[in-house]
Parts: sequence; C-alpha cells; structure tokens
Amino acid sequence: MTNKMQAAVVEAFGKPLAIVELDIPSPGAGQILVKTEACGVCHTDLHAAHGDWPLKPTPPFTPGHEGIGLVTEIGAGVTSVKVGDRVGVPWLYSACGHCEFCLSAQEPVCGEAEFGGYTKNGGFAEYIIADPDYVAHIPDGLSAIDAAPIICAGITTYKGIKETAAKPGQWIAISGCGGLGHLAIQYAKAMGLKVCAVDIDDSKLEHAKTNGADVVVNAKTEGDKTAEVVKQLTDGGAHGVLITAPSLPAFEQGVSMTRKHGTCVLVGLPPGEFPTPLFDVVANCITVRGSFVGNRKDMAEALAFAAEGKVKADIELQPLTAINDIFNRLEKGEVAARVVIDFSK
Repeated sequence: MTNKMQAAVVEAFGKPLAIVELDIPSPGAGQILVKTEACGVCHTDLHAAHGDWPLKPTPPFTPGHEGIGLVTEIGAGVTSVKVGDRVGVPWLYSACGHCEFCLSAQEPVCGEAEFGGYTKNGGFAEYIIADPDYVAHIPDGLSAIDAAPIICAGITTYKGIKETAAKPGQWIAISGCGGLGHLAIQYAKAMGLKVCAVDIDDSKLEHAKTNGADVVVNAKTEGDKTAEVVKQLTDGGAHGVLITAPSLPAFEQGVSMTRKHGTCVLVGLPPGEFPTPLFDVVANCITVRGSFVGNRKDMAEALAFAAEGKVKADIELQPLTAINDIFNRLEKGEVAARVVIDFSK
C-alpha cells in the first residue's frame, strides 16, 4: 500500500480548494484511522472554506464532517471500535467528557469540543484520524453513501424537530427544503407530525411533496404574506418551526409563522443577525431556540430511522476532484439535495 493519500485542502479562505497528496496519518494512542468510503458535502463546509463564522478554522485544513469509512488501524488503548468497523466521523469530533454539558448529554456545546473538517481535518481525504469515543456507529445494512448525509444533515434536522417539542398530530413548518429540509420532512412524517414545507423554489417544493409534506408554501410568490398563509394552512400557526435555510429573511418569517406557545428552532447558520419581533414573541409566548447538531444518542436514533428505511437522502455522487464545482453550485443554490463524494471510484 502507498503511504500517500489525496485530500482537498483549504489553503486560504475564499480560494478554491487544492487537491493535494499528503502522507497517510498514523493513529496515536486513543485514536483510530478510517479509510474513507464516502463523505457528504454540507453548507457548513462552504462557510468553513470562506471563513464566514466568528470562530474560524486555521488554514491549511481539510473540510468534511460527513465522512464514512472502515477502521483500518487503531491506536493504543482503543476498545470501543475494532478494525473493520464502519464508522462516521461527524461534526462533533470530540469533547472533554467531564464538563457540565458533557455530563448532561449536551456535548456539542462543550467548551473544549473539536469539530470535524473545521478544527480537525475531515473527510475530504482518503483517510481520516478520528476519536473512537465520538464516531458514529453505522448500522448493518446502511451503506456508507446513504449514511453520509445522516451524520450531519440527518442528526441536525432530527434533533431540531425534537427541540420544537411538537407532538404527533401537530403541525411543523420546515423552512428550506434542500439538503437539510428534505430529510427534515421525512423525519417529521416518521415522527407523526403534519408538515408545512416552505421554500422559494417550486422544484424543491415539488420534491417536498414527494417526501411527504402535507402542504407547501412558496415564500417568493407569497412574499410578505408567507407567514399569514402558513398560519391559515396550519389553523393558527405551526406548533413547531424548523429553519434550515441559510437565509436571514427565513429567520424573520419563521418567528411569524409560529403558533402561540410554539417553538421556533434555528439550525441554518447564515452570517449576520436578524431582528426579532419582541412584542409578538412576548405576547404570544413564543420560544426561539438554537439547535446545534445533536448528541451521540441523537446520532444513533437518526441513523436507526435511516437503517429502517424511513428516511433516505436524495444523493448525487461526485468524485473528490469536483469539490470546487460542488461548492460553486452550493453557493448558487443549484444543489437539489445532498452531494456525496464517492471514494470507491
């Protein structure tokens, strides 16, 4: 076996990724080496490559936090996985394990958390070093390609729906029906919710219907009346609202379409701030809540839905060499659902 691997690397913010040849890393004590089979591409990878967020990664780095592969080597002291296991290396790369948040199953907000493809090199490479305590365990019967979007887009939307506290038979409005939203619709239906899908693209709304949305609303067509239309369709507003769209207007709209005593959960991460209608939030007892991926239990649950065939991402396969083209399309909103890099080719 050659000791070299291909990787797509951010060498400077805002510049195209460089496809480079690197040494295959060796796992140290408490680490594992994963041979990548597939890696999903997420909007977060684009934010990382552009340095959009206040806490920036340090170039050069390898993005990708939906990497799935087989464990090929384990470091000293590793007992939770073995060579040959199929695992995912997700956004939550590791956490301290002993702070108040880790001890209450809120490890994604641990102050010492590391993030895959951001503070640690990720899955846009043929091999990934990972922390065995935080990898996703891929159920038998779920392929690497199908699992890839679940370990970020899947867990993020599944946890976001749980955070709305909407109960079976109640309404959830899902704003943004692309990579995250099309999975959110499927999770919501599998969880017994009624779904109102909101987007600005008719083709994505058609797709939303095929994924089970009960009603759809085009926010571009309806404009300022969007929230009112959603309220009419959901008989007074959605009990839960999930904003997956990386769009500030969607955030403003989301609060307005929330039912009294409902919860609006934000998972999209556009740069910037959005005004909150304080009177409406206070007078209608609305909760506005951020949700950041999910914990390891959420991961296992999100993967179980997929393994049972209740949730399946629409996937377009591409080689690693197409990464800059994929990013350009993502930026223009030209990716219908999820792109997965296929390393088997």
